[in-house]
Amino acid sequence: MEKYILLDHGSGGLASQNLIGSLFLKYLKDPVLQQLEDAAVLPAEQGQLAFSTDSYVVDPIFFPGGNIGELAVNGTINDLAMRGARPICLSLGLILEEGFAVAELEQIIKSIAAACDYAGVPVVTGDTKVVPKGKADKIFINTSGVGIIEGGIDVTARKAQSGDVILLSGTLADHGITILTSREGLQVGGNLQSDTRPLHFLARSLVKDFPGEIHTMRDPTRGGLGTTLSEIAKTTGLCMEIEEKAIPMQPEVRAACELMGLDPLYLANEGKCMVLAAPEHAEKILQTMCSTPEGRDSAIIGRVSAKHSGRVVLTTVSGGTRLVEPLSGEPLPRIC
Repeated sequence: MEKYILLDHGSGGLASQNLIGSLFLKYLKDPVLQQLEDAAVLPAEQGQLAFSTDSYVVDPIFFPGGNIGELAVNGTINDLAMRGARPICLSLGLILEEGFAVAELEQIIKSIAAACDYAGVPVVTGDTKVVPKGKADKIFINTSGVGIIEGGIDVTARKAQSGDVILLSGTLADHGITILTSREGLQVGGNLQSDTRPLHFLARSLVKDFPGEIHTMRDPTRGGLGTTLSEIAKTTGLCMEIEEKAIPMQPEVRAACELMGLDPLYLANEGKCMVLAAPEHAEKILQTMCSTPEGRDSAIIGRVSAKHSGRVVLTTVSGGTRLVEPLSGEPLPRIC
């Protein structure tokens, strides 16, 4: 096996076959994928199909707490989970740059396999292309996912109601600040790590235990919590009222944001979900979230109202209020 990716690895010929056989199939062992057919044939299941796709170009590709491979797996699983779906399989598409180290590719494929095993969601089909040196940046990944939405589950932003509580499943801005400090080589102290993780176990518990009471679930990735809330407010015409002092945040993340003049409301999260739910079940929902590894730092951070149509209003620590607008521009490109 060569030490670096060659254009020949994307030709579909012998080199491609060797790469697939000696590397990909060594770690990705789902029987459907191992057949190497042009399309995966899946058993029919009852319920609605959920389908999602996303592409990952994060820089750097290795960062504290993860890498581009497990980020891609978890990101697509989470997109399905936010609609209340049970993820059943993924596709994996790779764009490799000529000269990319095979050892680094193997590390990424191993992490993909580990993430799939942990989540119980296999890769069943895939593709690899190689572009000339300088036409990409090491590796880009596309993952698509299929899930099943079982009887009666309907989780969508359109179901948000005035009076709903707003819950967040953990600390804010971990992924965004980790990528930024890693990219720039900044030393800010503490144990900064990406929060990338699958959320479908947590989401399944919520829709199973509180059918009808969970109205909306979203993962605040690019654009962060502020933009995600703004999108829901615009969709529903309702007001999202949040309390700054109630939003959980690690001290080192808060310090880094203050040092660099960044608003954590707009930084990406890759292992957190926001939940809008019926107020009469708020405490029980919070207890359920806190009882899971993914949601142990969950908190109620606000409520939905009809006060300011289509707006997000933040009550600051000092007691003042300010409007939270959608993110404008791209302060941190290639975050995922």
